Amino acid sequence: MDRASALSLLKDVLAETVRADGPDLNARQAAILLRVALEPGPHTVRGLAEGLSLGKPAVSRALDALAGLGLAARLPDETDKRSVIVKATARGLAVLARLADRVIACQKARDMEARERPIRTGAETTSHAA
Repeated sequence: MDRASALSLLKDVLAETVRADGPDLNARQAAILLRVALEPGPHTVRGLAEGLSLGKPAVSRALDALAGLGLAARLPDETDKRSVIVKATARGLAVLARLADRVIACQKARDMEARERPIRTGAETTSHAA
């Protein structure tokens, strides 16, 4: 995939996302929620900050917003009482599942559009669908 195609797909996914019911996450919040949900834990504020090259206060603010939306939770770390573990909630996982579905749907629509677009080969015109 080239840059123009990648950005066009992102544009379509973001357009579908802002039209959909659900929380409106900024890029930092989305990156943190995706990391917590997709990468093996346990996840701490410090670990998230290091992994994303962000300051701990920026991660804490994003986690405050995610917790306020019910998408992530801070839980006590049983092994280190000074630390908290960050986990995606069931609602957070559902939001990410819907996001994944939108990405898949947008990519399928692009694939279908590409198959239906005529191909020019010299003097003749054919269709991918033919």
